[in-house]
Amino acid sequence: MAISRRQEARALSADERELVERSRPPVPRSLTDIQLAALVKRMRTRRDKARTVAERQRREMRGKTRARGAKPSRDDEGSQLKVTVLSTALRRLETETARRQRVKAKTSLVASAKKALALKQKAARPAPKKAASSKRASGAGLRGKERIVVESHVPRSARGRVRKQTARVQAKRDSRPR
Repeated sequence: MAISRRQEARALSADERELVERSRPPVPRSLTDIQLAALVKRMRTRRDKARTVAERQRREMRGKTRARGAKPSRDDEGSQLKVTVLSTALRRLETETARRQRVKAKTSLVASAKKALALKQKAARPAPKKAASSKRASGAGLRGKERIVVESHVPRSARGRVRKQTARVQAKRDSRPR
């Protein structure tokens, strides 16, 4: 289910709202790698903190722990919403980080391929000229023999019977206890 901006604003604090806004599409591409890494780190700590609070509230609701406040929690819907919003924002930032890593890897691969091609072209030497000598040298190459088709004298029914017999023997062997 999509979460509206009004629901997000109700669930998040002011600084969390600012973090989530910085995770929306046009902004992450304008950040440097260091800024993006710092934003991901801050977002992850906020998400983990919200997750811990939601878990604690659920335990209080079930009666597993005593209340941390004046009265036990009756609902953790707001905390769950906050965890969902922060997780979604973190996923957007991690997607941008992964995209940048793919671009860097591709750029690196292209650069190394160009370098290898340059080295190969630099090292390429002209083919040695044939010496006019009486030694054996390669000519047109080997000529293959024509394939001789041998007719099988075993009828197909016998081939199938033998194949089936072999399969039964193997199955019997496989089913034996070791």
